[in-house]
Amino acid sequence: MNIRDEILKEHSRKQSEKIAAYIGCDEKRFAELMNLFFENTYRVTQRAAWIVRICAERNQFLIEPFLSKMVNYLSCDVHDAVKRNTLGIFQSIELPKKLWGKTTDLCFRFLMNSDELIALKIFAMTVLENICQHEPELKNELKLVIENQLENASAGFKARAKRILKRAGTDL
Repeated sequence: MNIRDEILKEHSRKQSEKIAAYIGCDEKRFAELMNLFFENTYRVTQRAAWIVRICAERNQFLIEPFLSKMVNYLSCDVHDAVKRNTLGIFQSIELPKKLWGKTTDLCFRFLMNSDELIALKIFAMTVLENICQHEPELKNELKLVIENQLENASAGFKARAKRILKRAGTDL
């Protein structure tokens, strides 16, 4: 299978699942997908991001060699799908300590940016909550940022924010 051709053929859950199934646990195929993810061609990158997330959810070990590059990529002007799917992955894995600083900065920036998509803000909140488990000094800042946005936030944002605040008790 030519992964790039298949990505461009169709943008659907079924097609993404088909490509992810082809990649399976194969590190070489996953590396090929990651090359497409980092290609920075709008359509290819957008579609590859979804497949990367599916693969990472099924086989976390595949994503580990690319985590640092993914964090750096978030600093660039990338498609919203790349940001959303990358943070979607980050919220469900244990990030290496060496990536906490830059990831924290990016997530706070996304969370405070009124132009960002709600899903991205929600994922950023969860990534920050996870980092706060190891870096408790960030809890007050996260609490302030969340509370500052609650009044005018969407229902989805409010629901996640309230769960995060409740899970953390009075500490967050």
